[in-house]
Amino acid sequence: MTEPPQLDHTVINARFDMDRAEAVYRDFGFCLTGRGFHSLGSINHLMMFGDNYLELIGLPPGADAQRPHIAEAPFGINGLVFKTSDVDSVYAHLRALGMDGDPPNSFSRPVKLPAGEFSARFRTVTVRPDIFPGGRVYFCEHGTPQLVWRPEWQNHANGTTAIHEVVVVSERPRDEAENFAKLLHSEVEGESGTLGVPLSGSRIALLSPASYQERYGALASPMAGRPSIFGAVVFQTGGLDAVRKVLGQANSPFTMAGGPNRVVIHDSTFDSVLEFIRES
Repeated sequence: MTEPPQLDHTVINARFDMDRAEAVYRDFGFCLTGRGFHSLGSINHLMMFGDNYLELIGLPPGADAQRPHIAEAPFGINGLVFKTSDVDSVYAHLRALGMDGDPPNSFSRPVKLPAGEFSARFRTVTVRPDIFPGGRVYFCEHGTPQLVWRPEWQNHANGTTAIHEVVVVSERPRDEAENFAKLLHSEVEGESGTLGVPLSGSRIALLSPASYQERYGALASPMAGRPSIFGAVVFQTGGLDAVRKVLGQANSPFTMAGGPNRVVIHDSTFDSVLEFIRES
């Protein structure tokens, strides 16, 4: 079996409220990159870890016509992105599976460094939206990874070092798990309402709504009539004490739960569940 790909990043949709999203995630102890301006019209901030990252995506005023999938989507976790070195081969794989959406797309954004301004380049290809109704699933080919993974952006006050797991909640978890496994050259683990699809260095958890409620309780995001949502991002951290310290000083609205081995918060502003666990 072909080795499953690595997670590249997950995306939180801030829509037209990027200033507030930037403030909230700094408040939660993340180091954010400077604001990026994509050639496609969107804006972003990144939180870089060892080999993956969290992205805040949004739009400047008046840009909704260019990126309707951002403008019209709800706040919260709405993107799951995998690494590739060749989006053309991924597109061929998607076509063979009957999962293809739009053809590969190229875009860029300027990056300001002490040595000057450079252009970060990307190519992406997206899975057809109805395959995974919880959010956008796509692959990213980095043309200039040295402009994205930089050590000065990887030191977080909350100690986060990696995204360990992405939780997908579905009324049909088995079907979605099998689709992820076919897409990612992986397999389905577990049984009943708690399934998993392993990646290289991380995993996707597929939970039924009941299993999701059992795991997160009052902190769970509402399904709000949707058949599937991206329900949580699970981060590895060097120490939960750093997480608790940062959150104890935070002013942004959130609710928190957990225990000796994890800290869970629900970001009230952008309806996102964030879970922190100790590095294994």
